[in-house]
Amino acid sequence: MNYWLFKSEPDEYSIRDLAAEPGQTGRWDGIRNYQARNFLRDRVQKGDCVLFYHSACKVPAVVGTAKVVRAAYPDPAQFDSGSKYFDPKASGDKPRWYCVDIRWQSEFARPVPLTEIKQNPDLAEMVLVKQGRLSIQPVRPEEWKTIVALGSM
Repeated sequence: MNYWLFKSEPDEYSIRDLAAEPGQTGRWDGIRNYQARNFLRDRVQKGDCVLFYHSACKVPAVVGTAKVVRAAYPDPAQFDSGSKYFDPKASGDKPRWYCVDIRWQSEFARPVPLTEIKQNPDLAEMVLVKQGRLSIQPVRPEEWKTIVALGSM
């Protein structure tokens, strides 16, 4: 099992939006960064754990957890000419973009803000601290435990 941090703008798709989905399960799509795409396509697996991170908001923070319930498959939005995620270079036999399905697990008792993460020496090597703009990023098991504990306080 692997651990990940997935970023979403809460105005676009929040932890509560995921919790409100049928079966509390939603498609994590619209990824258009090659490094993030490669993580989704090549490394994210069914059963992996996800830290749900709200970005591009007043207080960016990890706000809860989810679990991957379907491994990578071609993102249908890339084939939809009406979608903002349409990619004219993608084809059914040669997809360029991938998505996964995740299921809500928990919303933290309190969000764990980025400022707090950056100040915590146990999280100093976290990808979020080192390469903050990446929307899908690996998390070490000890980082996962630390953040979940902080969110449970």
